[in-house]
Amino acid sequence: MRLPTSAVTAGSLIGGWQLARRTGNRSLGGAVLAAGGVLAGREWARRTSPAVTAALVATYVGAFGLSHPLAKRIGAWPSVLAVSALTAAVSYAAADRRAPR
Repeated sequence: MRLPTSAVTAGSLIGGWQLARRTGNRSLGGAVLAAGGVLAGREWARRTSPAVTAALVATYVGAFGLSHPLAKRIGAWPSVLAVSALTAAVSYAAADRRAPR
């Protein structure tokens, strides 16, 4: 079964942020983020080259890092949604999309 890494990355970024926000426990949010990264990373490694996997991991971690300063400019929800959409789009294009037949 092919796991849609675009959904995993977006879901873990949004879910981790919401869990941390609602519980006040940033570590719980980080655990969701880490679990999503490991799950997606395993799929990326299976489907793509090491270079593409590394680029996707960097995109995922970078999106998390970018969401913080971006939230100060546009707000928390728009920031998390923007980086989640960007990460999902990159993941879809690089790993999830099936090659044309």
